[in-house]
Amino acid sequence: MKIRPAQATDAPRLTAIAFAAKGHWGYPEEWLRLWEHELTVTADDIRRHEVFLAEEEQVVVGFYAVSSDSPAGELEHMWVAPESIGRGIGSRLFSHALHSASARGIRRLRIASDPNAEGFYLDRGARKVGTVPSTPDGRELPLLEIAIEP
Repeated sequence: MKIRPAQATDAPRLTAIAFAAKGHWGYPEEWLRLWEHELTVTADDIRRHEVFLAEEEQVVVGFYAVSSDSPAGELEHMWVAPESIGRGIGSRLFSHALHSASARGIRRLRIASDPNAEGFYLDRGARKVGTVPSTPDGRELPLLEIAIEP
């Protein structure tokens, strides 16, 4: 597996991975439609944020996106294709995100985590600092934060 910067032309594949990974958790189609804006990755997103993807034999299997306001950043996306879950790809991508953020001067990374992924981030050193509203109405996401050493 290799990790490389995403290109604008990767946007459709990254969007497909985000939708597939979210759907893997059994959410209803109606909810996936509600989250269309949040799950869609555009060429402009790739230009404005730091977006890296993981490839195996030239097939994209996961990606992440970080936006930043140094010294804080936000993990905008972190997705692994369902057929590749459980093989360490997410761990490698998250580690890459932390190292890359550190090199850019980011000292805290915020994560509005899907509830199904909260344990993944907690196991890697994040801590819960609150919740953020989501859709549908009344749904909340755990808000996590991880300190990043220089």
